[in-house]
Amino acid sequence: MSDIKKMPEAIQPRPEGSNGGRARRLLLRRLIDFVALPATSVAPQDRSMGGDILLEMLFHASVEDREFCARRLQLNKEAPRRLMRYLAMADLDVARPILEANEGFDAADLATIADQTTIDHRLLIANRKRIDPCVAEALCVREEAAVLKALVVNKGADISETGMDMLVQHSRKIEGLPALLIKRLELIPSQAMAMFWWADGATRRTILQRQAADRLELVDLCSDVFAVAAEENWQDPVARKTLQLIERRQRNRAAIKKSPFDSLEHAIEVAAEKGLTPHIAQEIGFLSGVKPVTIAKILSDPGGEGLAVLCKATGLKRPYLAHLWHALRRPMEIDDGTVHPQFAYMSETYELLAVAKAQTTLRYWNWSLSSSYSPGRAAPDDPDATDSPSDSRFSTSRRTAHLVFGE
Repeated sequence: MSDIKKMPEAIQPRPEGSNGGRARRLLLRRLIDFVALPATSVAPQDRSMGGDILLEMLFHASVEDREFCARRLQLNKEAPRRLMRYLAMADLDVARPILEANEGFDAADLATIADQTTIDHRLLIANRKRIDPCVAEALCVREEAAVLKALVVNKGADISETGMDMLVQHSRKIEGLPALLIKRLELIPSQAMAMFWWADGATRRTILQRQAADRLELVDLCSDVFAVAAEENWQDPVARKTLQLIERRQRNRAAIKKSPFDSLEHAIEVAAEKGLTPHIAQEIGFLSGVKPVTIAKILSDPGGEGLAVLCKATGLKRPYLAHLWHALRRPMEIDDGTVHPQFAYMSETYELLAVAKAQTTLRYWNWSLSSSYSPGRAAPDDPDATDSPSDSRFSTSRRTAHLVFGE
């Protein structure tokens, strides 16, 4: 007769989905204790095996048991990563301690977790002490205001240029995000200049004062090239377009000979008197040295800071700022006769701007927007057509145009 004792017939199998008996709970705790041992107390191979067994048991454990396991392993860097990924992708109460504090994850783990979980999980990741660039990019893919704002204000986050491009694009629709982005050191001028068009007034002013360069050293370094380009009759479109961004003079002197107006001032005076027609607006753009899409963007912008840049960059005196504002039929005063606050703010922006920085800003807009904005291919007779399809994904001007105009 066998010495092996049979299981008592009175003990029936527990129904499916139950938490098991005392033996299962005790075994679960023992496995958690084993996986949580310090590195000096257990071999990596043994810990890995223990983690595999624990993971299988957690599949059948209660939420309370999973929460206990997550809290127990919260600070354990040596715990098997497959086990930790499971806990991090579980219900939020289970995942919270792991995502908040565990430093055992690598960037690939966190990027995967961000991609396959909920907005609440991503918010926890966005608040971690350190965030690698590829994790930041994974968080930037979705237009989730809470996650993106938490990421941007996190001083431990390292945001790549691609991630910043996505943030700038999302900032068009997420209120308050531009004001946070302008404080990030990773933000480069091309991104700031694109974001300018939908930023609030205070952020716009910061962009104009902080992000614009005076390009004096660049002008001096390239000063001899202008003479060479003139000798070649400006035949090279790439050189011509680049030098237009660098040169000191803003107004287009050649346009005056073809214009029905005697000067830029004359065109603005007529616009103030008769209203700003599309023809006059285009002439103002030509005389100012910018292309139609650029002047249209400036004149249609409700904020008015673009007008301040245009006037300061082209050397227009203060009265012409008022003429241009009136030409757009925007209010100069409010009912009690005081200056309208929007015009006052725009005038103050004009006073704060340095001429060199205003010129750089206007030239950058014209270079990055007008030369790149083409719903189709550039016309074959376009003198500034310098399309390079194979390299366009690296082009700053095309990236900026994409951020401003979209696809």
